Amino acid sequence: MTEKSRKTAAQLPSRGLPAGAWVDNREEIILHVPTPFSFTQNLHYLSRAKDECLYQIENDRLYKAIPIAGQTPVVEIRAEEDAHLHIRFLGDATPTADVRARVAEYVYDWFDLGTNLAPFYDMAQKDALLKGAVDSFYGLRNMGIPDLFEAMSWGILGQQINLTYAYTLKRRLVENFGRSVMCEGKTYWVFPAPETIAERTVQDLAVLRMTAKKCEYLIGAAQLIVEGKLSKELLWDGGDYQNAEKTLVNIRGIGPWTANYVLMRCLRMPSAFPIDDVGLHNAIKYVQGTDRKPTKAEIVALSRHWTSWESYATFYLWRFLY
Repeated sequence: MTEKSRKTAAQLPSRGLPAGAWVDNREEIILHVPTPFSFTQNLHYLSRAKDECLYQIENDRLYKAIPIAGQTPVVEIRAEEDAHLHIRFLGDATPTADVRARVAEYVYDWFDLGTNLAPFYDMAQKDALLKGAVDSFYGLRNMGIPDLFEAMSWGILGQQINLTYAYTLKRRLVENFGRSVMCEGKTYWVFPAPETIAERTVQDLAVLRMTAKKCEYLIGAAQLIVEGKLSKELLWDGGDYQNAEKTLVNIRGIGPWTANYVLMRCLRMPSAFPIDDVGLHNAIKYVQGTDRKPTKAEIVALSRHWTSWESYATFYLWRFLY
């Protein structure tokens, strides 16, 4: 590891588990959940996509295969009175202690349990656009995408198309280039590793039936990650949002919307703000009860009190759309 990477890794905000945040019972992990938190609200968010292929929801329980250190444990996640998340390992083999710890960290990050939402709620209660959102969706967390390549891929796939078709493209990508594991009679899919896509050609990705440009962008992003030129640690670089946004925008195929989406959902930079997002515009239109979408200047004015909470404000407003 270079001196630069050692520095940035040390500065990366800890998404790890604070002392006392979890209990390891081998076959099951118990995560202590901070308030405010609502498993129902977060599950509702996750269930909005009927064509999702990377997790399954059944009987208010969440199932997912999580690739960790060469292993792929399958877990069931359920809540107990919104005070704890129970993570149960499925199948016959119990993962090692290190893998169990990393699974706990993954879920902790996925649900954004390391963020103190109290200041956001205090601000939102005084904001005309956000008050209804925090009252209606109390306990919702910014459900993230912990893996950088998956987050970038989702941003690229979703460019200039509707959400339904974006999920169709994601399923094609996963089922053609990802891998699957069988557990207790069910199939669980894992997102393609950047190494898999980096060695492909545009012709190889023709099966996805998306534009050649998007194929090129996807391959290019994978190659940067494989070559060590792009990582969460390098993007964080001391928490400078503007530098991180600039780094991403300088990548071919990554515009301001995709950059801010990645910084919002993967890096958890609170100031990330996809201000040009159509969904955000529609949500503001809905809350205001108007017949037209707001202009960019109007959004800037409306968001003047959201400083350092732009990402959460956006996430909560999106919730009105489903």
